[in-house]
Amino acid sequence: MSASDSTFWDTVDEIRERDGGYRREAFGFVVAALGVTVQSLSPERKLDPERRHLSGQELLHGVVRLARGEFGALAPTVFKEWGVLTSEDVGRIVFLLVEGGQLSARPEDRLDDFAGGVDLMGALSEKLDLGTPRA
Repeated sequence: MSASDSTFWDTVDEIRERDGGYRREAFGFVVAALGVTVQSLSPERKLDPERRHLSGQELLHGVVRLARGEFGALAPTVFKEWGVLTSEDVGRIVFLLVEGGQLSARPEDRLDDFAGGVDLMGALSEKLDLGTPRA
């Protein structure tokens, strides 16, 4: 574990001592989804700091894509176990990490940016191809 990992997880532990609503893993997953989502941007957008910034809804779509890829049909169960039930929960995690100095936000970024778009539990479970049982 690197010093920056240690600092991140120390910050997460401090956040959880104050606000223990989410499992530790949820914080790491949101940051991983942020990284994967930024990496999926077009090269032009990645090079421009203004355009590289993700909206709340873009991050939510990235969270769903990564969760479905990592956990498949178990994604809703994993998120429930972590205490992450709504898009607003993802936003709260982001802003807790911003307050903890682990992420940055623009002055215009708001928790409301995560509301009113993606139905997190629905998106985690919709249209999952569970395959057809073979005889």
